[in-house]
Amino acid sequence: MEITHLGHSCVLVEVAGARLLVDPGSFSSGFEELTGLDAVLITHAHPDHVDAERLPQLLEANDGAALITEPALAAQLSEMGARAMHPGETFEAGGATVEALGGEHALIHPDVPRIGNVGLLVRAQGEPTLLHPGDSYAAVPDGVDVLALPLNAPWAASAQTADFLRAVAPPVAFAVHDALLSAAGRGVYLKNITGLAPEGTRLVDTGGSGLVELG
Repeated sequence: MEITHLGHSCVLVEVAGARLLVDPGSFSSGFEELTGLDAVLITHAHPDHVDAERLPQLLEANDGAALITEPALAAQLSEMGARAMHPGETFEAGGATVEALGGEHALIHPDVPRIGNVGLLVRAQGEPTLLHPGDSYAAVPDGVDVLALPLNAPWAASAQTADFLRAVAPPVAFAVHDALLSAAGRGVYLKNITGLAPEGTRLVDTGGSGLVELG
């Protein structure tokens, strides 16, 4: 498995012959240049997870790539051929299986309506298992080897981030959902979460984007 962080919540996952792009949003860069994708997977409808202006260009450059999204977003993107993936359902690409988890975005405030969100669990025989939770800490599956950890968000406190990391307890975690932080602030968050990580978990810093070192 090779994972490339393309900024904020966007990651390219290459595993078992599949190239999967997750959450190509407005705070991420470089994804629109990718080719050879098997699927574009989108956890929910917020613009930092799906850039509606660049998505058509991405799909045009990857003719045949499946567009798989949270159900309500799939309805919005039906003209682009989006397919809904409900919690508990799976999608196959190459030798990889993607399972949808959860179903609801984390609470921002009682006055802010909650939308759908599906976490994504990527598995392949003989490969590490990756969890990308989107915008939720609710789903905590067993057997996660690599966690894309949302580091900062309007819906999360640092205590919740640390508790989620401890609950999943992966051997490797890397920070995503960090574009709202200054460089100094990002360093503070990383230091705090590293100090609160469970024993046996290594927190990888991609610097906001770059290759995730799994070994």
